[in-house]
Amino acid sequence: MTVLFILASAVAAAASGWLFLHCIVWAYLRYRQRFDTHIAGGMEELFLFPDPGKLWAANLVLCVVAGVVGYVLTQTAWITAAMVFLMLAVPRYGLRYARRRRWARFEKQLPDLLMALAAALRAGAGLQAALSSLVPQSPQPLKQEFSLLLRQQRLGVPLDHGLDGLLLRMPVEGARLVVSALKIATRSGGGLATTLDGMAATLRARLHMQARLQALTSQGRMQAWLMAAMPPVLAMVLHYLDPDAMQRLWATPLGWAALAVIVVLETVGILLVRRIVTIQI
Repeated sequence: MTVLFILASAVAAAASGWLFLHCIVWAYLRYRQRFDTHIAGGMEELFLFPDPGKLWAANLVLCVVAGVVGYVLTQTAWITAAMVFLMLAVPRYGLRYARRRRWARFEKQLPDLLMALAAALRAGAGLQAALSSLVPQSPQPLKQEFSLLLRQQRLGVPLDHGLDGLLLRMPVEGARLVVSALKIATRSGGGLATTLDGMAATLRARLHMQARLQALTSQGRMQAWLMAAMPPVLAMVLHYLDPDAMQRLWATPLGWAALAVIVVLETVGILLVRRIVTIQI
């Protein structure tokens, strides 16, 4: 009976180990696939074409460095694992941040292009000829997006499809207005130059109002980040001043529960503050 119990335990342990390794391999492959799809594909939207293998290697190095630093500072396994998983999310949020910054730069550059385009149309140039003369002198990312639009037209892509692709890559309010105006002008004609001048004035006023709101709500956003940074910074300082007292927080179930409550409350507080100070125009 004892032998059977030992054999059954060994088989169960081997099966559990195999299942655990299988889950790890499956999670690794799935994350790698999603990484290549979202991160490498998202970099192409920014007109950056790095090697996906190098991006993956850099992500792994970042995770290893975060794990080593976390273990050296805290000597706690679960905090180390949390820092590693946090680093896994850095590429996605970094890409999202870079994409939003690119959208903002594009929208700020649009009024100047619209005014120049309206002046060229009044001088007698056609829409494509005016864009071909203005786009090479424009800053990035405006130059990249409209250069791609012109290249697609040279290859025979209809203007409507090219404009839809531009709006898909740049889902901002200024791009929506420009795409709508160009589509209407190509179908029904009309005073496109006057429309572009009015649109440029509207976008400038909108950007000015957004800048004022950003300045007026900057204190609230700073308070949100300071509130979020104070508990972890204070915890690290107390850990080095009195490690024995803080060990109850890191190594006991009651401490883990307190940390979970802190994380939840901090997250809810940050989301509420950001919702309050975010004003859509």
